[in-house]
Amino acid sequence: MTTQALVVIDVQNAIDDPKWGRRGQPETEAAIARLLAAWRERRLPVIHIRHDSTDPTSPYRPGTEGNEFKPEVAPQLGEPVVDKRTNSAFIGTDLMDVLDELQVHSLVITGVLLENSVDATVRMAANLGFEVTVPEDAVASIDRKDHCGKHWAAEDVHALALSILDGEYARISTSDAIIETLP
Repeated sequence: MTTQALVVIDVQNAIDDPKWGRRGQPETEAAIARLLAAWRERRLPVIHIRHDSTDPTSPYRPGTEGNEFKPEVAPQLGEPVVDKRTNSAFIGTDLMDVLDELQVHSLVITGVLLENSVDATVRMAANLGFEVTVPEDAVASIDRKDHCGKHWAAEDVHALALSILDGEYARISTSDAIIETLP
């Protein structure tokens, strides 16, 4: 049986900054917390990804409160933290080394923002040969405006992003369904 690692991407205080606009999926952190509890209870691997923005105006900038993990999903002692500076958690990081060391080939990827860092990481993971599952209730999106000026609600962005990933890059599921299948 393949051990699944739980990957939590960019769930830092910065995501609550008003600069992002309206966010959908208010249950995301609670769903991630349930997954974390299930993984920890079973002593399965958990990996936290922290975005360390190099933009001096970013709320994700190191040394700011925004850079801190949200308390309900914060790493515990012994859980690896991978610092990234780009959208994908694989680019310029030691994530592959961590996954190789843990001998993990299956990932459950959670976090924010679905249409940004989660999407980039899911696609890269699938291209690298990982089996990827995305729990739809443990990822969040924000309202977006497209290049023509049309407004897209976070709920629509979320649904479309999941449908694009589904099948080709990941299997879409729910937190509860994933927890039910854990050993």
